[in-house]
Amino acid sequence: MPVSVLLVDDEPLVRAGLRAVLDAQPDIEVVGEAADGAAVIPLVRQLRPDVVAMDVRMPLLDGIEATRAVLRTVPEPPKILVVTTFENDEYVYDALRAGASGFLLKRARPAEIVHAVRLAAEGESLLFPASVRQLAAEYGGAGAGDPAARATLERARLTEREAEVLRLMTRGLSNAEIAARLTVGVETVKSHVSAVLAKLGVRDRTQAVILAYESGFVSPG
Repeated sequence: MPVSVLLVDDEPLVRAGLRAVLDAQPDIEVVGEAADGAAVIPLVRQLRPDVVAMDVRMPLLDGIEATRAVLRTVPEPPKILVVTTFENDEYVYDALRAGASGFLLKRARPAEIVHAVRLAAEGESLLFPASVRQLAAEYGGAGAGDPAARATLERARLTEREAEVLRLMTRGLSNAEIAARLTVGVETVKSHVSAVLAKLGVRDRTQAVILAYESGFVSPG
């Protein structure tokens, strides 16, 4: 089955450009469009997309609040990619903290757009790890050790191997790359990643990585 995508942006030209790029791929299908975040929840319920590519700034309901609303109200919600003009933007970081799985630059090349959608759907690697690290350093107080994030990490009681896997996740390594680094099977890594996400109480590896930075578990430097 192709990866199904819902496009949400108040600029018709942006939606048209993304649709043209994504629909040209045999394994990706754009199943719907919306011009504002306020329309996202009913469309997600109706269309059940795998990925929502959503502008971070829209007039009625922005991508941050729309992300929170989808994750709060929709069972088995889709992965969300926020679409932005600038990667070093506090709005992007707020969207990631709200539960978005990654972000996509409006000026990205077609191959980068396709890669981002596939990566978000697979959920087995971190999208733009260097940029996430930079955002955490600038807006998340990373390295200082946010008390709430630190308490969450302490309660998780990660094993030594799970902590090692989390460190490698922050560097953007995929499950296969982590498996090669640790000389274990990919399925073993998947089990460790699932355990880390469950213990931290986060939805996906992006939120796990943000928590790792904000708690001071790893430094963005």
